Amino acid sequence: MDMYAGTDMVMGAGRRCHNAVSPLHRAGYFAPEPTDELAALGLERGSMTYLAGRAAPLGAVGAGTVTATFYNFNHEHVARSIPAAWTVTTPEAVLAARLRGADGMLRRLLGEDALASKEMAEAAELALRATEGCQRQARPLYAANAELPVPEEPHLALWHAATLLREHRGDGHLAALLTAGLSGIEALVLHNATGTAPTSAVFLRTRGWSAEQWAAARDRLRERGLLDGAGDLTEAGVALREEAETLTDRLDVAPYEHLGPAATERLTELAGAFTGIVTAAGAFPAQAFGRG
Repeated sequence: MDMYAGTDMVMGAGRRCHNAVSPLHRAGYFAPEPTDELAALGLERGSMTYLAGRAAPLGAVGAGTVTATFYNFNHEHVARSIPAAWTVTTPEAVLAARLRGADGMLRRLLGEDALASKEMAEAAELALRATEGCQRQARPLYAANAELPVPEEPHLALWHAATLLREHRGDGHLAALLTAGLSGIEALVLHNATGTAPTSAVFLRTRGWSAEQWAAARDRLRERGLLDGAGDLTEAGVALREEAETLTDRLDVAPYEHLGPAATERLTELAGAFTGIVTAAGAFPAQAFGRG
């Protein structure tokens, strides 16, 4: 199947479906349960638990591989946690811990009735079917996660599928950023300028960049005409971001072409309802969003 053959309608439906499904994976980066499980292995809370938890499907890789696949993290920041994490525990133990953490998180945020519902089983089945259309080539984080076994319980199967779909789109997005000529920190600065992204302070703390590096990246974007003097997006900056998002949609169309329009709409409906529940339960900290 030609992944460039999708229509604009399929691409738009795919983006909407991704936006409904992906938060069920992303909630784990804010919930205490996954971090608690990883910290119990001896990993330091914060960057080490995040980096090891997300990189574990790749195996006991070094900092260079993590920097390459995560893209917008300062390599020196990554190197303070990886490969040190693998001297504390193993990727296999981390994978088991993050699954336990996802289980605890979803049980708390969604409740047992939702986990046992026919809607949960249907959402898991549809999301897993969508992943059948994903492609491994040039998608290292997706491909590594795709080697993991599918959990038996529907809520964990849905979480697993959400992880696969998220990393599949994410790997494609990195190709789009490279095509746009944006480094990792430049992509963060441009995203921050939209006013809908995590604050610059959050990016500096979690990605390991300094204020000086952030300012230098902002200056480079001004020189390219992508930001104005106030640090706001110019017309060229808006256009570049739209081009990158459109290319990301195109590179991510395959799972939703495979699923088909009616099933994609149904998955969007089901996953969106579950995402609404976890959001209302406080899964995502409001202070992490809005430009700063």
